[in-house]
Amino acid sequence: MHRQRPHVDIPTALPPGARHPQNPQPSSPAYSIQVTPPPYDYSWDLDSAEPQSSGTPRARTQSLYDQVLQNPPTRTTSASVSGYMPFPEPQIYRSASATSSQNGGGQPLGHRYSRSDIGPASLRLQRDPSMTSFMTSASGAYYTNDDSDFYASGGSADSHGDSNEGDEISRDLSHLSLHSDEGLRLFQTGELPDRDEEWHKLVSPEAREALGKREVQRQSVIFEVFKAEREYVFDLEAVREVFIDALRSASPPIIRESFLNKFINEVFGTLTNWRVAHIPIHVSALFARQREQHPVVQSISDIILDTALKDDFRSSYEVYIKNYPLAESRHRKELKQNQDYQAFVQSVSTDPRIRKRDLTTFLSRPVTRLPRLNLVLEQILKLTDDGHPDKDTLPIILDVLTSCIKSTQPGIEAAENKVKFWALCQSLVFQKGELIDMDLYADTRNLVRLAPVSRWNRTETGLSSWADLTAALLDNFLVLTKEETRANNVVKRYLVSRPIPLSFLRLGSFTSSAENRRDGLRYNSVWPFTIYHAASKTRQYTLYVSTEAERKRWHSVFQEAIGLHVARQEANMYFEPHTLTDHFFRQPTVKVKGSKPTGRVTSAVPFASEGRKFLAVGCFSGIYAGRLQTEHFNKALTASNPTSIFAIETVANKPFHRFIVQHDSSLVSYSLDILARVGLGQTDPKTLPASLEKHDTSNVQFSRVVRIGRRVLIVYASKRHFQTTLDLHVLEAVDPGGTILSPKRTKASSSASYFRPYGDPGFVAKDAHDITALVKTIAIATSDRIVILDPTNLTRSAITFVPDFTDASNATSSAMAALKKRLEGAKPLGLVRCSATELLVIFDSMGCYVTRHGTPSRSSGYMRWECKATAFAARGAHVLLFSPNFVEIRNVLTGLLVQVVEGQDIRLLHSSDEAILVVMRGGQDDEAGMSEKIVDLKETTEIAGPRTASVQPPAMWDEPPAMWDEWDM
Repeated sequence: MHRQRPHVDIPTALPPGARHPQNPQPSSPAYSIQVTPPPYDYSWDLDSAEPQSSGTPRARTQSLYDQVLQNPPTRTTSASVSGYMPFPEPQIYRSASATSSQNGGGQPLGHRYSRSDIGPASLRLQRDPSMTSFMTSASGAYYTNDDSDFYASGGSADSHGDSNEGDEISRDLSHLSLHSDEGLRLFQTGELPDRDEEWHKLVSPEAREALGKREVQRQSVIFEVFKAEREYVFDLEAVREVFIDALRSASPPIIRESFLNKFINEVFGTLTNWRVAHIPIHVSALFARQREQHPVVQSISDIILDTALKDDFRSSYEVYIKNYPLAESRHRKELKQNQDYQAFVQSVSTDPRIRKRDLTTFLSRPVTRLPRLNLVLEQILKLTDDGHPDKDTLPIILDVLTSCIKSTQPGIEAAENKVKFWALCQSLVFQKGELIDMDLYADTRNLVRLAPVSRWNRTETGLSSWADLTAALLDNFLVLTKEETRANNVVKRYLVSRPIPLSFLRLGSFTSSAENRRDGLRYNSVWPFTIYHAASKTRQYTLYVSTEAERKRWHSVFQEAIGLHVARQEANMYFEPHTLTDHFFRQPTVKVKGSKPTGRVTSAVPFASEGRKFLAVGCFSGIYAGRLQTEHFNKALTASNPTSIFAIETVANKPFHRFIVQHDSSLVSYSLDILARVGLGQTDPKTLPASLEKHDTSNVQFSRVVRIGRRVLIVYASKRHFQTTLDLHVLEAVDPGGTILSPKRTKASSSASYFRPYGDPGFVAKDAHDITALVKTIAIATSDRIVILDPTNLTRSAITFVPDFTDASNATSSAMAALKKRLEGAKPLGLVRCSATELLVIFDSMGCYVTRHGTPSRSSGYMRWECKATAFAARGAHVLLFSPNFVEIRNVLTGLLVQVVEGQDIRLLHSSDEAILVVMRGGQDDEAGMSEKIVDLKETTEIAGPRTASVQPPAMWDEPPAMWDEWDM
């Protein structure tokens, strides 16, 4: 069976050195985009003194700007755009064209005036509506409808004869602007003092007076677009030169060389990609337009629209915005933990290109850029006269930019949550000694909600009081913490209860009436809601929030998070339940009439005979056999309520075919082939007892079939009257017709047998209840510990107790002593090998790791199960824990809960490399009784790619048994 793993397409970055959260990290600020309008002041009086500002020439940034300025496009191509969209052709009414005049340096101005350039109010010119019509080309230049008339007259002739006056005004404005060319060059190269970087500083008073206040304001806003884009490029170049290049060339290294590339990629990667993908073309086109049309720039909307419609514009912007919170978080974390990096950031703040700004300011430049540009274009639109082409183009640009900004909000919110989530992880403080793997640093992990709640607690003295908590809802756990702020604003979050997996989280009442909470002399209304753990009646929590809306919000996010978690679990099953039967086996109920139910299922085993697969099932009324995946079974034996049944098909790679049954305190065996024929209905069940072989009828307590090397052994314990211990016996499966190689007891059976006693019997504590097969030894679970024995030599076997608390009394082993105390009362179930040096000891309520010598490892830590287990099974990299209503499937190396199977009255029937069979309440309840559903938990594999580390069986599983010389495992 294949499983599809869930995938969440959210840019993530694992903090270097991430480990189990111990050290807190201050909460990162929210990254909601807040943009204030640019500080443009258009209220200055044209007749008054010009405003003064202080400033010094800015250091010129090379590379990118040299590319733009040293290779300026021609006038025709500088303003051209690709992918021209045929918008409705605007009509531009003008009195005359701007002639191409020369300044002192021989630079052509190439300025053409639109209607907004020289408004009729400012120049007191009377225009006739039937003026020459112009069309906007793809390059943004304006062309007359009749080129011959245009060039013949030296300009655009007015049809009413006022062209001479218009030509004179155009020539005057062109002449007045000649002195600003050097200032424009200095502005574009960043060499102009800050106080002079204003449009009105580069235009003569006569030109400003001629244009009128409205057009002056419009040109000032357009100039701010040039200024903002230039500053944007300067800042991106400064990031590369001052930060990235300096970090790479630092000697000694500021950041360890092994982490340097990763750090630069996490903090600056998307920023540099953004620069390469977009900036050079955009700024070079804007500056070419400015050089061509200054001082009165007709329009820049075509350039901005062309850029906004490029395929990589939106994608690059979205990638950067979504990664920005992660980049800033990584920068802040490095500042906190690396003093050399902190000193470096402080030292470069004196660089004139940095101007004492923090690196976060540079990282946030793309975040605020589009919202600011949006505001500026809205202002240009307000100052543009009707009939100007910008009236049609600017609304389109604003729609594109607004859509782009809105599309990034879900991504940036997810990234913000990731940053908050990391801060939460690093601030969590778990109970001492408890091992909890919440898979916090998985790529798909995310924080759903983090918000304050209150709880009414009863103290140890019997008094009650309010406790203010923080609830953190993750996509896999709910965590309740108590916050504590320490020195330097370090936040610690102490768990007030064990995290609740969403697989076990259930919602109670969310509609109770508001209650009053007393805070000093005031009473505040609080709204309660109830949540609880599905497997624990004591883990019910009534939490309070300040408003009804907040309670509704919690209810909504709980439902959504649980629903998504269930969907991911169903799409990502490590063990998929396959129903083998849900009809034939029934328990009696009050509805039963006439027919006699089979009774409760107690045991089952799959087996094969003559190439066909069968299932044998032990019930209260006897043992039944039938083909797999059928609802037809035949009763084979009347052995009522069998405790255990086993099938041995081969011994030493040879057919053996024996069916072992433990019932009524007896241990017997039958022919497996005859059982198969009975299951098919081909043989009378009465023929099966003819193959009976009795092995022990002296009060057998429990039994298990184990394989030790090439030997197949039956290990069982029996009890005699007034005996304080259990006798432990071993039978070896042998070929009755061949030579018996096994050592026998002194009293051998007089007839041929399929099983012979192996060695002398041993003994074990009377409270022993189960056996776990290892490689060369067996682990016998008693009431308080596990005993390791060699089944091939019970009388002389070295005895090892697990866990071994010999050093618990040592003053330096307080953790081991605490573990010993915590395990008091816990019932051992068995052992699971999890690595070349460790085993996991399974208790009914918890587990702990021990070395191959039996000594507790991992600082004597422990991990608690969500349910009290009655049995367990190990398969590959996982251990399955069975309780009446749930099957917990956990990673054996970490204890991580990876899957939960839910049911009613669940019991483990069989566990082997071939199958894991469980029985639970079925879906039938009628006159035949309540059905018992037998399910095979089949391990799945991933659809594509290699297994991940969390499910890859450790390589040591292929190591030779010699690794386990101490226990012969």
